[in-house]
Amino acid sequence: MAASDIVMHRDPGCGCCEQWAAQVRSAFGRKVSIVDDANRAALDARLGLPASLSGCHTAIIDGMAFEGHVPIADMRRALAAKPRGVRGLAVAGMPLGSPGMEVPGRPADHYNVVAFGPGGTYVYARH
Repeated sequence: MAASDIVMHRDPGCGCCEQWAAQVRSAFGRKVSIVDDANRAALDARLGLPASLSGCHTAIIDGMAFEGHVPIADMRRALAAKPRGVRGLAVAGMPLGSPGMEVPGRPADHYNVVAFGPGGTYVYARH
């Protein structure tokens, strides 16, 4: 069975989202459809994403939500494990050095990847 396309809702016109999507497309070997969504807050609310974890885009991959600049390795691990009570992973804001936010010659920020869902929130990974 073929894997489904990835749909990414982004703040309209956000350029860093395209860089993240390109990395996801390459890593997963799937089409990434980009939807300019001026009302992403409503989508995030439907997904149960706490407002404090909001980023500039939300991708849906195999039924899981990935908010913001989540690293590929963390996405793969969550998709393989499907942790109980977890609806998705989020990286709040736009940390420098996260996927799609790389700047040559600038050190990466430290940031957390947070799991969210009916089971609450917890730090899934630290970078």
